[in-house]
Amino acid sequence: MPTATAQAPRVVSIDVFRGLTMIVMIFVNDLASVKGLPWWTYHAPTRVDAMTYVDMVFPAFLFILGMAIPLATEQRLRKDPSVPRLWLHILLRSVSLLVLGLILTNAGAGSRELMHIGPQAWAIVALLGAVLFLMAYPKSERYRTIFTALRYTGLAVVVAMFAVFRRVTKDGDVAWIRTAYPEILGLLAFAYFCVCLLYIPTRRWRWASLAWFVLLTAFCAACTAKWITFPSHTSLYMWPFDNGSSASLAMAGVATSIVFVGPHSSRWPSFFDKAKFALPFAAAALLAGWLLTPLGISKNRATPAWCLYSVGCFVLIFTLLYWICDVKRRTRWASFTRAPGANTLLTYLLPDLWYFLIGTLGITWFQNHFAWGMPGVIRATIFTTAMVSIAALFARWKLRLQL
Repeated sequence: MPTATAQAPRVVSIDVFRGLTMIVMIFVNDLASVKGLPWWTYHAPTRVDAMTYVDMVFPAFLFILGMAIPLATEQRLRKDPSVPRLWLHILLRSVSLLVLGLILTNAGAGSRELMHIGPQAWAIVALLGAVLFLMAYPKSERYRTIFTALRYTGLAVVVAMFAVFRRVTKDGDVAWIRTAYPEILGLLAFAYFCVCLLYIPTRRWRWASLAWFVLLTAFCAACTAKWITFPSHTSLYMWPFDNGSSASLAMAGVATSIVFVGPHSSRWPSFFDKAKFALPFAAAALLAGWLLTPLGISKNRATPAWCLYSVGCFVLIFTLLYWICDVKRRTRWASFTRAPGANTLLTYLLPDLWYFLIGTLGITWFQNHFAWGMPGVIRATIFTTAMVSIAALFARWKLRLQL
């Protein structure tokens, strides 16, 4: 997930996994505009039954989001045992992610004439407002009033930007915010809310998350086979589970977290015990993906095989990272993942802020140069390094976003 609860206990392997995912995401997103590269450096086409490593970035976010849920839930309940307040936190967190997603997906859709501000400048102002609202301010009685004022100023800015937003539809009509596709952050919000709906009431049952994962995968398969059709005609806002694919990926992360680091992890005390669950789980996911391959392999179609192949790979990757980082405590090699892994939401927004800034300034040099072949790969590598370095600088300054 692109966020982590502020004071949840840090598990090095989760942060490393999250940081690696963020770095790959920044790289492949910038690489998407580069032409003349092998097919596996892009998303697989919608109608082709295939998946590339690029198609596994979004599932990785969902899987890591799920891994963080048991830790964050237990930490919050230890601080405040009120379940209603826990649900309020979950709702506010989901709405915050959804709002950020709607800002990003509408960034280029606004009308300059109707809003009296450029669409990308609108996105910059809205995101900066969100940053002020979500900033993890220091706990200081001396500056508490100032920090509170900054937080609510940020909220007012976001509300104002939503209020002034106007766009022109293909039919020439004036419309407000486009909500059909809420961007990755919005999809993460829906998946997070759905998984919490299932996990929170059943969290005391050790195998509940695994059972939910199986049921969500079966639901995804039934939807893909068109045995169940209502999700394809129903808005996410009415049925946030969609076809079950996103929730199944996140729930797989929950099941993995419970064994390795979650509240029931003491039942698997040694790494060998944990591996005895993880390796068969990964193998079963890969086998199930192969068996469901006739339904297609596609990220854009959200097929169960795509979900299961991703889950199998992520469980294996996390098991290896856990052994290296948390068992052997060899973490120096992963120092470059520290900032994007621990301050993920701010790192996620940095590339978009850059793209919106150069768009507002009318700078097209980056689009017209180093946009082909290996020079484009070098450009994407430098850009990724720059974004990670800025994230590290913000971490040093203790600038962090908190949901």
